[in-house]
Amino acid sequence: MLAEERRKRILELVQSQGFASLTELADTLEVSESTVRRDLGHLEERGVAKRTHGGVFYAGGSPNLPHFAERSPEQWEPKRAIAREAARLIADDDTLLLDGGSTTYEVARFLVGRPLQVVTNSLPVANLFASNANTDLILVGGYISPRTGVALGPYANEMISGLSVRRTVLSIGGATERGFYNSNLLLVETERAMLDAADEVIVVADSSKFGHQSLACLCPLDRIDRLVVDDRLSESWQQRLKRAGVDVTLAAIEQPTPTRKKA
Repeated sequence: MLAEERRKRILELVQSQGFASLTELADTLEVSESTVRRDLGHLEERGVAKRTHGGVFYAGGSPNLPHFAERSPEQWEPKRAIAREAARLIADDDTLLLDGGSTTYEVARFLVGRPLQVVTNSLPVANLFASNANTDLILVGGYISPRTGVALGPYANEMISGLSVRRTVLSIGGATERGFYNSNLLLVETERAMLDAADEVIVVADSSKFGHQSLACLCPLDRIDRLVVDDRLSESWQQRLKRAGVDVTLAAIEQPTPTRKKA
């Protein structure tokens, strides 16, 4: 495979996934990781990719934002597993409200191409659906956070309060016995409006969030209907959530395949 063809293939993989590890790219293309690093250097110079420890993010559009870039590569496999399970809970022709979290972004990526009506306050999420003919897209307006690319504030809250959706899917920044948390006060206000707009509320979060709180409490544990989380969540947390009336869906994290030696 010629270098330019290989770089085009790398860009397609990264764009479709949001993030790809060096090992994944090397195995898929059957080249060495040093070759992948050289190719990524070219793509980064063109402004379409952003290298990070252990892999690369797509930067030709969203999610080239601090909120995404600060996530460690180790978090992406749990997020993808969670997103895959959450997407299975969404029925075709559902009306769906998605917030702007990095895990929610992964859920959206699995939903692209399906017949849905999607409401979102997230520019990265909206970008995934904007050119898809199967999806009716409604973008919520308001103050756009430069860190996350989501619309916040009174205009966003007012628009959401006038909507009614089948399901809301939210990310969180933390969870304790008191409830679910996020780190942005304006975001929490907007997400509370999202809670009230839905028949069913689904939280998607990796297990590292549990036992930790963020700045603002979003809602008590029993305010949501379902949690989709990776299968590393402790048994005590699973039981606590079930006692609160939350349906817990565990997503199995795939074990990485051994790296093949390059000839």
